[in-house]
Amino acid sequence: MLARVYPIVDSAEWVGRLLPCGVRLIQLRIKEPCATLRAEIRAARALCARSGAQLVVNDHWRLALEEQCGWVHLGQGDLDTADVPALRRAGLRLGISTHDERELERALEFAPDYIALGPIFPTVLKVMAVPPQGVARIGEWKRRIGSRPLVAIGGLTLERLHDVLEAGADSAAVVTDIVRSPDPEARMRAWVRAGQTV
Repeated sequence: MLARVYPIVDSAEWVGRLLPCGVRLIQLRIKEPCATLRAEIRAARALCARSGAQLVVNDHWRLALEEQCGWVHLGQGDLDTADVPALRRAGLRLGISTHDERELERALEFAPDYIALGPIFPTVLKVMAVPPQGVARIGEWKRRIGSRPLVAIGGLTLERLHDVLEAGADSAAVVTDIVRSPDPEARMRAWVRAGQTV
């Protein structure tokens, strides 16, 4: 079962800041390859291991495999080149992003450990090629995937968390509502508390 609250950050430093707030599942998403990428993944993995949390590595599946991480999250484009059988043989669990029916059908062919749907609301993180899905789409996706966990992502705020989980999401992924908060640690703790009550 996935943690109800799923922060996504872009550095091991952020991982270290948020883990003490009660985080049990966290994604490291460093979009652009850089010289320190392996070191960032390795440091984040060590932090998670010490706190008993799970680290999800976004996109960089080869490094996740080499660094013996537990999870990989892949977008639709990543599926074109990722060696999913190799990830499975190594015991890595897999999350896949979806935005429409075709992508959902494709994702399910890989038997992922969770499906992500987004963006649920307008998001400032990046320009999206698809419009916001809306809360109603969460229930539709959940009916389609059954017991497989569903992660809602995109434009989520603490104030929207209850509606998203009530609509059928198993977990809510959050980025800007935490990292752009004046007090990220306090905001993260509030998210964790709220996730425990829904």
